[in-house]
Amino acid sequence: MVQRQFPRPVDVLEYLQFKKPQLDRRKARLEAALTIEDLRTIAKRRTPTAAFDYTDGSAEAEISIQRARQAFQDVEFHPEVLRDVADVDTTATVFGAPSALPFGIAPTGFTRLMQTEGETAGAGAANAAGIPFTLSTLGTTSIEHVKQANPGGRSWFQLYVMRQREISYGLVERAAKADYETLFFTVDTPVAGARLRDKRNGFSIPPQLTVRTIVDALPRPWWWIDFLTTPKLEFASLQSTGGTVGDLLDMAMDPTISFEDLQIIRDLWPGKLAVKGVQSLEDAKRFADLGVDGIVLSNHGGRQLDRAPIPFHLLPEVVREVGRDTDVLVDTGIMNGADIVASIALGARFTLIGRAYLYGLMAGGRAGVDRTIAILSDQIVRTMKLLGAHSLEELEPRHVTQLERLVPRAR
Repeated sequence: MVQRQFPRPVDVLEYLQFKKPQLDRRKARLEAALTIEDLRTIAKRRTPTAAFDYTDGSAEAEISIQRARQAFQDVEFHPEVLRDVADVDTTATVFGAPSALPFGIAPTGFTRLMQTEGETAGAGAANAAGIPFTLSTLGTTSIEHVKQANPGGRSWFQLYVMRQREISYGLVERAAKADYETLFFTVDTPVAGARLRDKRNGFSIPPQLTVRTIVDALPRPWWWIDFLTTPKLEFASLQSTGGTVGDLLDMAMDPTISFEDLQIIRDLWPGKLAVKGVQSLEDAKRFADLGVDGIVLSNHGGRQLDRAPIPFHLLPEVVREVGRDTDVLVDTGIMNGADIVASIALGARFTLIGRAYLYGLMAGGRAGVDRTIAILSDQIVRTMKLLGAHSLEELEPRHVTQLERLVPRAR
């Protein structure tokens, strides 16, 4: 039988330990975010619909991004127990130099439209974390200013080959002069994908005020205040900025891009060269035979061809065929540090995060990007410890099984 007694005041006070209130509202909401999905929820609440949907959405019915994320969820880990994992090493080596974590920030376009700190927030956070930052050709901060935000860190540049080739060549020269070390030659955008959310929202650059956008802005006045009281958008390359995102992409991209363009850029660029947007084993082997330094398995975050191959599913066979001499990177669908660990275990040299970084940016500017990196870092360390891996080098295919829902039908 349980004995009961009157509680003593001193015992009651011991239980009633009140948490000190956090008066910094930004810090409080970011500390409450425990996952990237939590940051996405905050970002959606704080960002106008058109800007959020541009970030969150993808092409057509958005099947590609759903499948990419599902592929990471359909992973079974195989831990090894009774191993001393008091300390783990998350350092990765990519393109011949170290990164404190096995992921970097992917190139994203029109970034200051999500939140006005834009690429400088991403570059600064990457610098502080010791990871690479990649600037997009369609970034909204100049090549030189982004480098200033990441002075001692690793800076990469993503290149679109444009109809006016001289613009692309000029960007290559500027990036080299500003000490960007790696160039991503992007091959999956001969034309813009059909991003239906943008069309339905009437999303344009710069944003256009309509009755709908004004009504949408009323609960988010801080976004418009930031946008209207900070410097005008400065694009890394484009001279003209009027029209929808699709219009701008179609004006800039060239469907005649070819292997000859790759050779020209390769001759111009003094640093490491990677091809971004590879979606088949055959293409991966062809680029590796050409001697590129890296291949990025990517379907552009599902924003180009809907129903595209899942990069994470391509990873094992591409690594098996070309990974010995070529750095193989993967992006699209990464929302958790466990996704990154699974990718490294299956042979990826490195990974890239796009939306995950942008959700943090929209949730809290530079502090939100720092939070994104902290969340993913904690998840990586915890997953490695639970798997019994002291370092990234100890992660191997035996730690992971890819459970596959979509099995090709026999022909």
